[in-house]
Amino acid sequence: MANLTTQQIAELLIGIARTQQAIVDGVESLKAGYKSGHFSPALDNAAKSRVTTRPLTLQEFPSRVLMQCLGRAGPNLEQLTRDLEALLAGQPVAAAPAAPSAPAAPAAAGDAASLDMTS
Repeated sequence: MANLTTQQIAELLIGIARTQQAIVDGVESLKAGYKSGHFSPALDNAAKSRVTTRPLTLQEFPSRVLMQCLGRAGPNLEQLTRDLEALLAGQPVAAAPAAPSAPAAPAAAGDAASLDMTS
């Protein structure tokens, strides 16, 4: 079996998140308001994006990748690779503010590619 690099794992996670995004977009087209009314709160809970007092964990990583895919800028492969390498090495990933996914909200200061989705 071939050994996967962290970049390949990050690319795989982005592909899975884009597939999940397509499903969510399909449901949204059938039922308007699903994404903002039902899906986004559940995803925020899974990603623990509102908890800023502790470092990010590997369990929250896939949800945060999906949150990046749902945003306007999309996922940043280089940042995801660095965050994944740090998480796999057992190093804490600092929570940095990212741009919120709501279109009417002002852009947050800091690194917009970070996995932290708090505003």
